[in-house]
Amino acid sequence: MATQIDDLDRRILDIIQADFPLVPRPYAELGERLGVCEEEVFARVRNLRKSGVIRQLSANFCAPRLGYVSTLCAAKVPQNALESFVSEVNALSGVTHNYVRANAYNVWFTLIAPSREDAAAIIAGLTERTGIEVLNLPAETIYKIHVNFQMKQ
Repeated sequence: MATQIDDLDRRILDIIQADFPLVPRPYAELGERLGVCEEEVFARVRNLRKSGVIRQLSANFCAPRLGYVSTLCAAKVPQNALESFVSEVNALSGVTHNYVRANAYNVWFTLIAPSREDAAAIIAGLTERTGIEVLNLPAETIYKIHVNFQMKQ
């Protein structure tokens, strides 16, 4: 069921997707832009998080500019091992996201590491702990797109 949001919620979502203020009091800045008080913006963002409209608020870094590498990983995980394997993947600090697909390679995740060697070692450790072989598909060229969900109607 879709969560009901009003025009102010939409305006907040439009701004925080691409232009979240990097200032000591970001909600006050947002309130100033939107013509409402800081507390109103904060309460609305909190409610949007509670309702699941906002999954998380976080920075999105460009790994190569920070000296890191990324790799896409895939594994064939038996159904009876899925939960424990995914828990192991989730425990890795360099995993940005993971998901299950209806395919022979049913678990996919992206791993960020300081070097290709570090990524390979992390993947080898995962395989050692779980007994499940993981494909390491390092990025050769990165094509980044910027996705915003335009909320104004």
